[in-house]
Amino acid sequence: MERPSRVPQTVDFDTPSAARIYDYWLGGAHNFAVDREAARAVTDAVPTAPAIAQANRAFLHRAVRWLTDQGIRQFLDIGSGIPTGGNVHEVAQRAAPDSRVVYVDLDPIAVAHSREILACDDRAVAIEEDLRRPAAILAHPKLRAVLDLDRPVGLLLVSVLHFVPATDDPYGAVQHLRDALAPGSFLALTHGAVDGFDRAAAATTKQIYQSTSGPTGELRTREQIQAFFGDFDLVEPGLVWMSQWRPDQGAEAGRPDGHPERSAFLAGVARKPAPPRS
Repeated sequence: MERPSRVPQTVDFDTPSAARIYDYWLGGAHNFAVDREAARAVTDAVPTAPAIAQANRAFLHRAVRWLTDQGIRQFLDIGSGIPTGGNVHEVAQRAAPDSRVVYVDLDPIAVAHSREILACDDRAVAIEEDLRRPAAILAHPKLRAVLDLDRPVGLLLVSVLHFVPATDDPYGAVQHLRDALAPGSFLALTHGAVDGFDRAAAATTKQIYQSTSGPTGELRTREQIQAFFGDFDLVEPGLVWMSQWRPDQGAEAGRPDGHPERSAFLAGVARKPAPPRS
């Protein structure tokens, strides 16, 4: 197969990518035959997978709009994926034009396309880094040029933590990020939940993702997912199924079929409290 002109030379486009699989489910155009084949294999095991991806993106939009309503004007989106259908900077800047965004992903194609989109926006950048290297993310000069970490930030870890296995210390990575944020910052995340998937389907899906170019993580329990928030204070409605987190006005609080657990991911937003007075 001839290498597409937009694909960086470092990319193995014969190996599926989680970011490009997600892009395919969202109706994006930045995916290859190998990604579509893997996506269809996942959908065979989990028929609702495309709907889960779309619900995840819808949560991201609602969370960003809510954060701008709280006065947040800086966003750090780690595991941002390929820019498809309503990116964080578009949603945030529509509500607050002065919003600044840093996208982080380990997929070179995701970063390359993000940089193309952001070429004329001096308030948003994309960097190629890994959630498992939080110190490198925070020290990156492009991040420091856009974000002021002495002021509140909206940290977005949406559909990324379940790709980080326990052996790579995801809790330590998230704590490092939380500790670097100013009081009044927020952490928004979604995570695949054990209770959201049939055991056999989850095993099949994990096997498929083991063939991708990125790390393969694991589903977690509600208690394990909530632990990522540390001492941050969860805002209402707490840690809930994605479709139940502050649904758009007029929408049912849950899936139309009345089974919000079928969104399969838990979602929550939490605020970093002010330090205790000495």
